[in-house]
Amino acid sequence: MARIGVFVCWCGSNIAGTVDVEKVREEAAKIPGVVSAVDYKYMCSDPGQNSLRNVIKEKNLTGVVLAACSPHMHENTFRKAAVKEGLNPYFVEIANIREQVSWVHEDKERATAKAVDLMKMMVEKVKRDRPIEDVRVPLNKKALVIGGGIAGIQAALDIANGGVEVILVEKEPSIGGRMIQLDETFPTLDCSSCIMTPKMVEANQHPNIKLYTYSEIEDVSGYIGNFKIKIRKKTKSVVEKDCTGCGECWNACPMHKNVKSEFNLNLSERTAIYVPFPQAVPLIPVLDRSVCLHYKKGGKCQKCLDACGPKCIDFSLQDEIIEETVGAIVASTGYDLMDTSMYGEYGYGKFKDVVSGLQFERLLSASGPTEGVIKRPSDGKTPQTIVFVQCVGSRDPEKGVPYCSKVCCMYTAKHAKLFAHKVHGSQSYVFYIDIRSTSKGYEEFVRGAMEQDGAVYLRGRVSKIYEDDGKLIVKGADTLSGNQVEIAADMVVLATGVLPKKGSDKLAQMLGISYDKYGFLTESHPKLRPAESSTAGIFLAGMAQGPRDIPESVVSGSAAASKILGLFSKSEYEVEGTIANVNEATCVACFYCQRVCAYSAISRKEIKDRSGKLIKVVANVNPGLCTGCGACVNACFSKSIDVKGFMDDQIYAEIKSLAV
Repeated sequence: MARIGVFVCWCGSNIAGTVDVEKVREEAAKIPGVVSAVDYKYMCSDPGQNSLRNVIKEKNLTGVVLAACSPHMHENTFRKAAVKEGLNPYFVEIANIREQVSWVHEDKERATAKAVDLMKMMVEKVKRDRPIEDVRVPLNKKALVIGGGIAGIQAALDIANGGVEVILVEKEPSIGGRMIQLDETFPTLDCSSCIMTPKMVEANQHPNIKLYTYSEIEDVSGYIGNFKIKIRKKTKSVVEKDCTGCGECWNACPMHKNVKSEFNLNLSERTAIYVPFPQAVPLIPVLDRSVCLHYKKGGKCQKCLDACGPKCIDFSLQDEIIEETVGAIVASTGYDLMDTSMYGEYGYGKFKDVVSGLQFERLLSASGPTEGVIKRPSDGKTPQTIVFVQCVGSRDPEKGVPYCSKVCCMYTAKHAKLFAHKVHGSQSYVFYIDIRSTSKGYEEFVRGAMEQDGAVYLRGRVSKIYEDDGKLIVKGADTLSGNQVEIAADMVVLATGVLPKKGSDKLAQMLGISYDKYGFLTESHPKLRPAESSTAGIFLAGMAQGPRDIPESVVSGSAAASKILGLFSKSEYEVEGTIANVNEATCVACFYCQRVCAYSAISRKEIKDRSGKLIKVVANVNPGLCTGCGACVNACFSKSIDVKGFMDDQIYAEIKSLAV
């Protein structure tokens, strides 16, 4: 016989301000099978949990219903309290009367009636609950980090320093990501390379980190604790173990003026065999076969091989597929910049002296195409006047994206300061919509660009940029003064919007995790689980999730690492028991369930007799992958699948309770 306890939480005034909690308690006491009904101001507090435990013990409860906040908040809290008194955790149900009632309604009488209904539904459900045991999954204690930018490197180092083996995969020839392309970092103006290079070297030399550069993830299968990974290690046409990084090969390459440098954003050239920048890690060149004369002229050119002392260049090398098994994954794929050529009024791609913010970074950098001397791309002269245009593509739903790219306000202020420091007597102008400088020291930094370095900030948009007599004429508006503005500039720098890394949506599909309409990877919960994806065992870091600055990226990398170290602190992982279950006797093997499963949790299972003869094929649920979403239940024609804890009789009982 059911013995149910109902506990109604006030949640301070969050619930009690809109819901008559005493009325809910009184109605609960009238329900057959309810032997205890209490209300308390804060059920999640220690006294609240202790009262729940005491009632379970004193009343010998068989089930518990909490009329409180969302189960996302405190379901585990109350389940743990119930387990301490010997109650199966799945005999604890939560009626969400905060998010679903008090926060969305104003009429107290109607809100109370709705809260009573939700409570009644959970009481009828808990009467029909069955004991469920969590599934234990063995853990392969090895981690994969996808992306070798600052977030990925931080995650890899933290995991490796925790004694766990890490595989770090980077698609570019060197780790370092976007940060290594920067000159200095805000708000402290630290040398970006000075910060980043030691971390890159440490990651490369760490005994617990296996580094694969110029490599991409080819396939992902499996589940938390047992992910099967295929990595395509693209050929560099170099025997890496023999290469010393001496540079003789790229110095000998005749292709000096024909290939644009991707690292310098097409502001300089590179050779066919190259390292992207002098501090590359690993310092091993890549042979670009698409432009190499050896491949274009039938093997006639091999000057790089002739110059190579250890003869480590091998034109016959091919891509290699490497297979690894890992227990957890960090996706830190970074970001791309928006193509601003769509803004024809700004002249990007038409006028050489209109550059993006990242191109300007390369002009500022000592390792850049001008060795840190600011020069106009058109004629190599030093500019005296520069106009910076913010929000180019950001916060523009018509031509760009509606979201804020977050870092643009700050790096534009940095550019204005560095320009003033490097070119004395120069003048900079900044067109902005509004300034977003919210982190520690950021507001002071922007103020410094205005008040100490003389940057003139003009609130308004630029309408047109055109060339006239060797100058870039920038026409815009200053909405604070109400005047039209026309500035003759030597250069224009566009703060271009941030986009997800190209191909991040395909990687998300491969990993079985969710992403938003722009392509940024989506966290499981923005507040409570910001480092976790929708799939257990896969964690997120850096700008793969959305625009963020370097400190936030570092923190997110460490957060993902701490989650993995916490996961690996146990020998097994407990998967919540509310997963799909197949009735093999009635399954007709149509596999519609397999088609709709977003988590690849359903496979084909062969049932054989003792002699090994195949009897039938049925659907089989992998408990490590199943999230209990219920999509397969809806798709099953023969009604052979249900989700534990959400059986038909439970759902029907909830519905029927509303008709009473």
